[in-house]
Amino acid sequence: MDYADQTAPSFAQMEEMAYAARDALAEPWKGPAASVVIRVEDVADPAMLSELEMEDPLELTGLYDGIPLTQKSVMDQPEGPDTIWLFRRAILDEWVDRGNVTLNELVTHVLIHEFAHHFGWSDDDIARVDPWWE
Repeated sequence: MDYADQTAPSFAQMEEMAYAARDALAEPWKGPAASVVIRVEDVADPAMLSELEMEDPLELTGLYDGIPLTQKSVMDQPEGPDTIWLFRRAILDEWVDRGNVTLNELVTHVLIHEFAHHFGWSDDDIARVDPWWE
C-alpha cells in the first residue's frame, strides 16, 4: 500500500470515534458517561506530565481528570467537569507500532480504560466492557 497520500485523522475525526465509543456503552454506564467531557489534544501538556512524573508525552495515550464516581460526595465542590483527555500523537504512534488493530479499536480501548477510572472499575469490569484481550 502506498501511504504517501494518507493523512492522519484530524482532532475532530478522533473525537468522533471517541464519542461513538462512548455512545455505544451499555446501560447502566451510558447515561453517566454522557456527562464526561472528551477532549483530544496532540500530546499531554507539561503540567500533566509533571503531575504524573512522566517525561515523554508520547507514552501517555489518555488521561482521566476528575473525581471517580466511587469517591464523589455531595460535599464536593466541582472544579469543572470530569474530562477524558485523548492524546492523538501517542495514540497514532501506538496504532502504528501495534499494526494489528484498527485505529477505532485503539481509540475505544483507550477511552474505556479512562472511563474505568471514572467509574472505579476493576480489571474484570474493564474486560467485560472492553474485550481487548480476546
